[in-house]
Amino acid sequence: MKRYIFLILSLFAMYSFSQEGNNRANAKGQPHFKVFWNYHYDYTEDIQQVSAFELTRVYLGYKYTFDDKFSAKVTYDVGKNDGGSNHTAFVKIAQLDYKIDSNVKISMGLIGGKQYKDQENHWGYRYIYKMLQDENQFGPSADLGINAEFKISKKLMANLFIVNGEGYKNLQDDDGNQRFGMNLIYNPSKKLTTKFYYDTHASENSNSLNNIAFFAGYKSDSWRIGAEYNKMKNGINYKTAIDDHNLDGISFYGSYVFNNKVEIFARFDEISSNIINGQDTSWNHNKDGALIMIGAQYIATKGVKFSINTKSFNYINDTIEDASFIYFNTEFKL
Repeated sequence: MKRYIFLILSLFAMYSFSQEGNNRANAKGQPHFKVFWNYHYDYTEDIQQVSAFELTRVYLGYKYTFDDKFSAKVTYDVGKNDGGSNHTAFVKIAQLDYKIDSNVKISMGLIGGKQYKDQENHWGYRYIYKMLQDENQFGPSADLGINAEFKISKKLMANLFIVNGEGYKNLQDDDGNQRFGMNLIYNPSKKLTTKFYYDTHASENSNSLNNIAFFAGYKSDSWRIGAEYNKMKNGINYKTAIDDHNLDGISFYGSYVFNNKVEIFARFDEISSNIINGQDTSWNHNKDGALIMIGAQYIATKGVKFSINTKSFNYINDTIEDASFIYFNTEFKL
């Protein structure tokens, strides 16, 4: 199956490039930025750092449309790294898009991932909190590779992709195995979206690391509701494959829009891991548990959002104090 996916993507790319001429009549470019800023108060019992101001993300980039077929975008992600720096810049997106026709588009380079982007768009509050898969490292938000998007019908869309599998902050590992996957989105109506996702990543020292996800979302003028189930098999995160280490996650979220300025939202996540043979507790016992979030959003003007919300995380491990926060979040973007 992996060879077939690679062959399909390669043939589409070669054929489409051979058919394209140069037309710069519609060329145009635009800079863009996005900033996530917050103040939070931690009222977990016996916590050391009670409160803090944070600049969690700065995205800086540029989009350019060469013609009606080709476009590109480059985005820098400024945020924390593993070394502890709060403001390290990474190239997150360096993507070339080629629209073969109204039904087929190919993206290549350092591209945005398809694993939870649709869920993130439906959730609508990325500046407040990541999706469950993102927060628990089921997969990266961007990676080096190629993706082909097919509009099969008015209601069905598919993606086939090959990526390194290491994410945009990491080089390809020594074994050189890529992550192969597919994404199917079916819209039975304008208000309802369903999604199936699958990927597999071979490992030299263990079985393949696999992800599977199901999502359903409903959206009307006033309501937005979503539910998803996610499973990662043979891995403790998307970069580290270990046999028989599995993660399961469910997430439910919804919002109600009062008007074009004010809306309220709520979310419930649960993450759990399996018990390894010979062990008494699950391998992720100290991080397994449930998140509850409730909040409100105010849109001050186009590109500026504010939110006040509460987050609490209840650990399965009774020896760990449950975490509780109050957040004031802000997003401003161009």
